[in-house]
Amino acid sequence: MKDPDSPPAEKVSAAADNKGHRQRLRERFRKSGEEGLADYELLEFLLFSALPRRDTKPIAKALLHRFGSFSAALAAPRARLKEIDGLSDVSVDALKAVHAAIARYHRAELNERQLLDSWSKVINYLQASMELCTVEQFRILFLDRKNGLIADEIQQTGTVDHTPVYPREVIRRALEHSATALILVHNHPSGDPTPSRADIQMTKKIIDVAAPLGIEVHDHVIIGLRSNVSLRGLQLI
Repeated sequence: MKDPDSPPAEKVSAAADNKGHRQRLRERFRKSGEEGLADYELLEFLLFSALPRRDTKPIAKALLHRFGSFSAALAAPRARLKEIDGLSDVSVDALKAVHAAIARYHRAELNERQLLDSWSKVINYLQASMELCTVEQFRILFLDRKNGLIADEIQQTGTVDHTPVYPREVIRRALEHSATALILVHNHPSGDPTPSRADIQMTKKIIDVAAPLGIEVHDHVIIGLRSNVSLRGLQLI
């Protein structure tokens, strides 16, 4: 006689299939690393612990469909992630923790050496941190005389296409950090890093205020989607 409290056979079968699928995915990951998994499979893998009883494949595919790429899914705002059916606060935390870990990894590499001796690492860090922000952020990297990183601060956060920047506030923070050089950074949520006339004018104002105080502005970098622009590289400053 069947136990009335036992789960239906189809639920038992689905749970067994899910367990087997997870095990096979883990084995492929152990054997081949991230190269062995498609983007949606890696997202599945990241959600295993947060969603121990759910089939994470449809959730992972929904994330890619909604946001377009693996990196965009990790960087998406919490509110938009929670619009995906099956994602709770705990599972969103899991994704955001991975995104934070990526940014922290790149920042740790910066702290190990002089910034201007590892420009590609500076750019990798800034892209990972800012390229998918949905509003403009103005960031400053404060450097010492050997171009070592003293501090990294987001000074202003604005709207989708504007961030108010006050040159004297920038220099005040530089003096507080005893910084002798700055790298200015902001993102364009549109994805196009082309500098505007206002970007160029604001940079020149900061340079004009900084120069008499012995503070050099090495560059102003604009971060776009999988792209960036250096005002120094374009000979605009």
